[in-house]
Amino acid sequence: MYNSDVTDKLKMTLHSNGRYTGFIKVQLELCRPITVQNHVCHVVDNHNEAPFYLPQGCMNTLHISSVNTVREVIEALLKKFLVADNPAKFALYKRCHKEDQVYVCKLSETEYPLYLRLVAGPKTDVLSFVLREHETGEVLWEAFSLPELQNFLRILDKEEDEQMQILTRRYAAYRDKLEEALSGVWKPG
Repeated sequence: MYNSDVTDKLKMTLHSNGRYTGFIKVQLELCRPITVQNHVCHVVDNHNEAPFYLPQGCMNTLHISSVNTVREVIEALLKKFLVADNPAKFALYKRCHKEDQVYVCKLSETEYPLYLRLVAGPKTDVLSFVLREHETGEVLWEAFSLPELQNFLRILDKEEDEQMQILTRRYAAYRDKLEEALSGVWKPG
């Protein structure tokens, strides 16, 4: 039934071992820059990586198996784009369209996207997949590279210096006003 509804030639194939393979399309909605490996050298080191913003709405098609988990799909997408960032920074979401409403739900790392695609049918207006950064509210510091962490520290140091300068100026102004008020009232006697 699934293959008869396919309009883009991305059909599923059932294999003799009971597994099936097929395609899923994943839209990339990344707000932060990713670290992309240099195309010439695939060895990950600080000299062959560069921060890069993927275009919003970038779509990618993956050929996967029914036994591929969400975690494996995320890793495959990152590998396809030569992304050097830790896969733990990212999450796969399903976007469902029901009765003029759009629902977005984070998938568990152990779910099987191809099964979800099969159950929903091939139409992406019913179900689509989206790769985003984690939105847990808690920062996974271990997912960042050493240069990224050092950059965060530099930013925090700069912000701290700016706040200290603001506080110093504010209290200096208070001190000046207090001394001015006291000098008008206090007359040694």
